[in-house]
Amino acid sequence: MMIYKSDQSSASFGGVSHLVLTYLGLILIQLQLNFENSVAFTSARGSTLTAVHPQRIFYANGMNKTSLPECGHLSVCNKIDVYDKLWIEKQCKCPSHAPVCSTSTHSNDGHTVSDKTRLYKICEPVRKLPKCRYFRDITWVLTTKNDTLVNQVVNCICPKDSVAYMIKRQAFTESDDSVGFRYSFACSPPTRVLCQRKEPCRLFSVKRRSSFTEVNTSVLCHCPRGFECPSHHTDSTVIPGKFYDLLTRTFSGYCV
Repeated sequence: MMIYKSDQSSASFGGVSHLVLTYLGLILIQLQLNFENSVAFTSARGSTLTAVHPQRIFYANGMNKTSLPECGHLSVCNKIDVYDKLWIEKQCKCPSHAPVCSTSTHSNDGHTVSDKTRLYKICEPVRKLPKCRYFRDITWVLTTKNDTLVNQVVNCICPKDSVAYMIKRQAFTESDDSVGFRYSFACSPPTRVLCQRKEPCRLFSVKRRSSFTEVNTSVLCHCPRGFECPSHHTDSTVIPGKFYDLLTRTFSGYCV
């Protein structure tokens, strides 16, 4: 099998382009956000990170099924990750007048906002949401306080095949002097850049947890005709990169 690069040494992080480093910085920030949001998952039985077959269902911020707060308007009630082994983060429960929050792995259930391998479920029908404009509109705002999730509110839906990226982080102080952050995300169109030799086509940032692996991916460029970009960080043509802490590592996928 031919790999679209000259040698493995070109996969070292020092040889990666400035564009890749920029994407990596954004991925690591968003991965840290995901860690803060899931810092205190508990299972329905109250034990930490207990898998529920066939789906793994966790509750944010140390909550459980009975202590979930009621969702606010257009708040994400479930976050579903379908990259590898399915897991679900329950963030809030829908009001009594709304349907139960969807746990469907399909995006056509009428309550799903999709972003790469993540499915964000809301109580309201998504048809009521306007379509976002690239780079200008805020697709959703994620609010944290004391390193725990407060909510994630959706404002509009990104156009088809686009991806969400963090555009702004704003700190705020409550009356009790506690500090929180609001992270705003906007939409970016899919890249149309053609991959050059020695450049990775996809970047993976992998954080291992006690019961699951959380992976963020970014497409950096498109492979030339006749080549394909690997879709999983365990594919044989993906090159492992640096560790950024004991649990987080990057991987670079090249056209093959």
